[in-house]
Amino acid sequence: MTSTATDILGELEARGLIHATTDRDVLAKRLALGPIGLYHGCDPTADSLHVGNLIGLLVLRRFQDAGHRVVALAGGATGMVGDPSGRSEERNLLDEATLDANVQAIKAQIARIIDLDDDRASLVDNRDWTVDLSLLDFLRDVGKHVTINQMVARESVKARMASEQGISFTEFSYMLLQAHDYLWLYSHHDVELQIGGSDQWGNILSGIDLIRRVRGKAAHGLCWPLLTDPGGAKLGKSTGGRVWLDPEKTSPYAFYQHWIQTDDDEVHGYLGWFTLLPVEEIEAIVAEHRAAPERRTAQRVLAREVTRLVHGAAAATAAEQASALLFGGSVTDVGPDAFELLAREVPTVEVPGDTVRDGAIELFDLLVRSGLASSRSDARRNLEAGAVYVNGERVVEGYELRTSDLQHGRYLLVRKGKKSYALLVASGDATR
Repeated sequence: MTSTATDILGELEARGLIHATTDRDVLAKRLALGPIGLYHGCDPTADSLHVGNLIGLLVLRRFQDAGHRVVALAGGATGMVGDPSGRSEERNLLDEATLDANVQAIKAQIARIIDLDDDRASLVDNRDWTVDLSLLDFLRDVGKHVTINQMVARESVKARMASEQGISFTEFSYMLLQAHDYLWLYSHHDVELQIGGSDQWGNILSGIDLIRRVRGKAAHGLCWPLLTDPGGAKLGKSTGGRVWLDPEKTSPYAFYQHWIQTDDDEVHGYLGWFTLLPVEEIEAIVAEHRAAPERRTAQRVLAREVTRLVHGAAAATAAEQASALLFGGSVTDVGPDAFELLAREVPTVEVPGDTVRDGAIELFDLLVRSGLASSRSDARRNLEAGAVYVNGERVVEGYELRTSDLQHGRYLLVRKGKKSYALLVASGDATR
């Protein structure tokens, strides 16, 4: 299914991405009139987004691909306050320098998903229109339109008020700031639709109501189901969802492995949520997977596609090759980028390239230095038991490591048993 400006709701429904909308018929009629402006915000409460944020960015991307005008918001202002939605305790307030660094980091990650070279897309920071807003102006222009009754009726607020810790006025005011964002974007960017996870529904409705009261116009909202853990708890930066989009915090290999490990009963839905593959293609992949689930076809496609979107094609290929290598694949099919990823995931022994000569490095020494053996005698016992492999081939006591064993002139993979790996990395090209 290729989205157009009018069938995007059907596309999202087919992917399981609609949890709630404001009046569905009214929104559908508005979309039928032509492209709509919409926005989604991510608060910079950490120096990286996580996989839960990825859902929203990909919904924005789907709207963009369908011809709509999209605004991605980095919440430099709301990030200073903290959203109480989905939380049982107060956030730690961040200083301005930390927030600045976080905003720059997440802007770069947003730009990997949204095509900002397209004139239908823009990236904004709500601190730009909030930092000079005085308290008196905010109370007069926003606060007078919102009743305390409305605010305490929101589920996120009621839950915090009922907790032992309660809720601070700072977090209580968050929905007003987000409502003001929607009003500002409606007035300055012709934004008529806000999208977000289901935990944002109350905040979205507050913005819609503010626009109606201030501008006398209708605005729209749409939310998708939350990404949760097996127990139903929201996955976020500080609530368990620590699969980051930053490759320094979650390596492309670990990121790929996260998706490979998706349960069979979740993989169909995740293909719809986290990839840009057409719905018909997803159905075909799932049908193939169900016919032979042991091949994990759907998980492999999911891992490849999501890693490509977040980290690029080269990193996705390297992660796939590295994954295959650690599950019995041939070293001859693996490129140098894959070995570089492996060096971050398994014990690594680094040696100067000019010291690697035939027989110059003992296998006993390599096993001990890498931690695959506790001592030379332990290494000997493993060799005698046939439990040691070099580049996938079983070796015996007396085997001499050779420069020809080095892959790409630098890498040598050693395995003990079925799952314990170590990597020798020679600086430079030891074969020269």
